Amino acid sequence: MSGAGAAERELVDGSGIRVAVIAGQWHDVIANGLLAGAQREIERLGATAQVVPVPGSFELPVVAKVALESGFDAAVALGVIIRGGTPHFEYVSDAATSGLTKVAIDTGKPVGFGVLTLDDEQQGIDRAGLPGSKEDKGAEAAHAAIATAVTLRELRASA
Repeated sequence: MSGAGAAERELVDGSGIRVAVIAGQWHDVIANGLLAGAQREIERLGATAQVVPVPGSFELPVVAKVALESGFDAAVALGVIIRGGTPHFEYVSDAATSGLTKVAIDTGKPVGFGVLTLDDEQQGIDRAGLPGSKEDKGAEAAHAAIATAVTLRELRASA
C-alpha cells in the first residue's frame, strides 16, 4: 500500500455545504483516526458537519440515506471491516459498498466512501490518518464528498 495514484486534495470552497459524518464504532483506534481525519478536512474546506455514530458498517447506508433525505448536502461514511475466518467480512463489505452506492444514486447526493476493508488491523492503522500512518482515508472521503457536493451545486445552478 503506497497511496500511489491518489489525487491531491485541492482546496475547494465548501462553505454552505452541510455534511453528515456517519461513523461506525467497530475497531475504535482506527475508527477514531478516520473520524478525526474527516473532521480536519471538513474544517479545512469550510463546510459544516454533524457526526452521527452508528454501531457498525452494516448500518451506514440506511443512516446516510435518512441524513441526506433530511437536508444534508453530503454524507461521509466511515467504517472498519477486518477479515476474519468466516464469510461475514464479504457480506458486510458488500452490503456497505452496494448500499452506499445506492444511497448516492437514489438521493442524487454524494457519499464519501471511508469504509476500510482490511486483512488485518495494521492495514487500518496505516490508512487511518494516525501519527505515522501512510494515508488518511477519513480526510480523503470527506474531501471527495465535499468536492462532489460543490460540483453538483454548480451544475444545478447552471442548469
